[in-house]
Amino acid sequence: MDRNQRPRSILESLGEELIGILTPVSICMFTVVLLVCVLNSDPSSSSASFSSIATAAYAESDSDSSWDKFVGAFLNSLVFVAAITVATFVLVLLFYLRCVNFLKFYMGFSAFIVLGNLGGEILVLLIDRFRFPIDSITFLILLFNFSVVGVFAVFMSRFSILVTQGYLVVIGVLVAYFFTLLPEWTTWTLLVALAIYDIAAVLLPVGPLRLLVEMAISRDEDIPALVYEARPVIRNDSRLVQRRVWRERRSSDIENTEVRVVRAEAEAEGEDLGSRERSEISVPLIERRPDQGESSETFLEGIGLGSSGAIKLGLGDFIFYSVLVGRAAMYDLMTVYACYLAIIAGLGVTLMLLSVYQKALPALPVSIMLGVVFYFLARLLLEVFVVQCSSNLVMF
Repeated sequence: MDRNQRPRSILESLGEELIGILTPVSICMFTVVLLVCVLNSDPSSSSASFSSIATAAYAESDSDSSWDKFVGAFLNSLVFVAAITVATFVLVLLFYLRCVNFLKFYMGFSAFIVLGNLGGEILVLLIDRFRFPIDSITFLILLFNFSVVGVFAVFMSRFSILVTQGYLVVIGVLVAYFFTLLPEWTTWTLLVALAIYDIAAVLLPVGPLRLLVEMAISRDEDIPALVYEARPVIRNDSRLVQRRVWRERRSSDIENTEVRVVRAEAEAEGEDLGSRERSEISVPLIERRPDQGESSETFLEGIGLGSSGAIKLGLGDFIFYSVLVGRAAMYDLMTVYACYLAIIAGLGVTLMLLSVYQKALPALPVSIMLGVVFYFLARLLLEVFVVQCSSNLVMF
């Protein structure tokens, strides 16, 4: 390495990491807003025709009072959060029993269903909307190939990182669009409930996501999950072995032995240890302290650092960010701008907290709370202000 080359500062690394995670989030939100504007010409009819576990306890009707809608939406949120909690604890149990192959098959099958079923429904709507000529056989063949390639791209490591990231964003868009078809009161209540659940699941000692991550760290294993990584680990060779950070409870003798082994390998290959590490891993967002373990290798919702130092964001966060702006797009674009800026600001605050605490953090609470607040402020106050300003300009 050239001694005259200036080392990169933490601000430069932080800027790259922010762009690496904000760009796919913005693309996902923009695509959902575009789909809502193109396909949902009548949101009320779309919401009435869509049902899921999120509407199992209460079916919202325009004739219901506001209190009835709130109570019903609250019950729907409780049912949905309870279902997610049970499913996550089942995932923890299966991982504890080392049913990793079954989990991989389940996650791959789920991704295939999302790409094939939900993706097919949206493609049919788009084809009908734009009158695109295509026969059913060709459509099914293309859809099947698209879904199969997506499963392999997400769960196989031999694809380009751009292809994997692209498919993850597509999955987030497909799921988020169908969530925007939920009734309005249920949507907003569900978003707040999920933000609260995210705090409990990631931060509480008995939280299912925290248990899952700690179990993966103790076993030095990966959890098959849909997680977006800001950038890959850059290596000079084709080996896929990743160097993990040992937990604090490992003895210092083992850690010292590990360091000596790595140094001996570097000297045997005639390389400087520092140059070798720089060639394997690009500059991380945060310098890890020796007493800290890897706190966020893989998880469904939340934000943290992987073994490469890159930011990892659960795909669930992509989905519910996009649901918020998608629901705002059903009202007007002014609220979309306000919600988008609020979500990005909340994500920036979460990244700052990540740099301080250096452990897995819930990525939903700050962004969702800011987004919900800015939505109602824009709808109740900003719109009135803009209308008054417009009327005054017309008078003059």
